[in-house]
Formats: sequence, structure tokens, C-alpha cells
Amino acid sequence: MPKINKYENIDNVEREAKKDLIDRHSPFITVDGTAKKGEMLAVNVKMGNEYTHPDDFDHYIESITLFNGNTKLAMTTFTPGTLGNEKSHTEVTFNIRPTGKKLNLTAHGYCTKHGIWESTEVVVEVTE
Repeated sequence: MPKINKYENIDNVEREAKKDLIDRHSPFITVDGTAKKGEMLAVNVKMGNEYTHPDDFDHYIESITLFNGNTKLAMTTFTPGTLGNEKSHTEVTFNIRPTGKKLNLTAHGYCTKHGIWESTEVVVEVTE
């Protein structure tokens, strides 16, 4: 089982290098609009908030996966150079259709050099 690194609030971290490492590898989830049962919902996942990530041949974000609890909802993969070989925020919007009363969304981002990183859970209430 691979180690899963979890986001920690970088405001509590003293060393700039550690802030950079944590932030640029952590997925951040935002939900556009309100969730209605059976209707499409846009869920955006962005790798890094303050710090950008390399897009080099041997060091890049290879995939972003979205989960509802333990259920895998969506996944996308990237190849090196997708972002023009420049430091950037790898970002994707998944369109999902909620079927339950709430969503417990988490995302995993996979860095080819630093492994799997997990977002903070985002709970979304779903209306009828």
C-alpha cells in the first residue's frame, strides 16, 4: 500500500521549503453552484494553492482522482509537458451527477517524484 500524504495547514509550518512542498502537492477542491440530486455538478480540483508544481519529464502531476467517501467518481491522467514544461497548477473540472443526500468529496493527486497527496474532505449537501 503506498503512503498517502495529507494536507496540513501551511500557516502552521515555519520553513518555507516545507510550505512549498505541502502546498504544491496538495489537491484543493471547489464546487461550483449548489448540488441537486440527479443534476450535473461541476467539481474543480486544483493542485496547489499558493505554489505551482513543475511539469518536467521526470517530475510532474500524473493524475488527479476524485472520490465520494470510498467510491471513486472520476480520474484524469496527464503526460509530461501538458502544461508546456512550465511550473503551473494542474487543474481539472469533473462533472458528476449526485444521487445521495450528501457528498463527502476528497481528491488524490499523484506526483511522479513525491507520491500520492490527499485533499481535505469537502462535504456537499445535496438537495432534491
